[in-house]
Amino acid sequence: MSHEFKTKQIIQPVSQRYDLCRQLSDCALQFEDQWEEKQLEFEAEMEERVMIMADEGLLELVWTKLLSNAVKFTPPGGTITLSLVSNGENFMVSMADTGCGMDEETVKHVFDKFYQGDASHSTQGNGLGLALVKRILQLSDGSITVESTVGKGTVFTVTLPLIPPDKRMEMEER
Repeated sequence: MSHEFKTKQIIQPVSQRYDLCRQLSDCALQFEDQWEEKQLEFEAEMEERVMIMADEGLLELVWTKLLSNAVKFTPPGGTITLSLVSNGENFMVSMADTGCGMDEETVKHVFDKFYQGDASHSTQGNGLGLALVKRILQLSDGSITVESTVGKGTVFTVTLPLIPPDKRMEMEER
């Protein structure tokens, strides 16, 4: 007798206070060898310190995936620009590259599970990365948008609250 078990993983963000600028810098440095090898210019436009309340481990997955894609799809000599701005309530992290860009159809499906717009890179992943990124951001009360032009590059922009709504209520109750 065989039993089929289906497991469903539940991602439950656990928020803690930490410096987002430090995390973004640490994540970017993981790719330093790769961007130097491809002679990419890496630019960072960030404030010195932005304290946020979020799940540090989950957001690290987000930044690592976006950086990895930027490095992978930017040709030698291109530029990757990481920027962080905050307005007191939310923060926006943008990852821009001068890579191959995506057509309209790919942009429409880029966050779908198993979708890979560029078949030439299909051996380098399973098409789950950006679907997971979007899910993590939804669970963290955030969002992600993408703008892309074929042959010019892509910009992913992540928007998240500095303090998640559930933590904001806790703080107000004190």
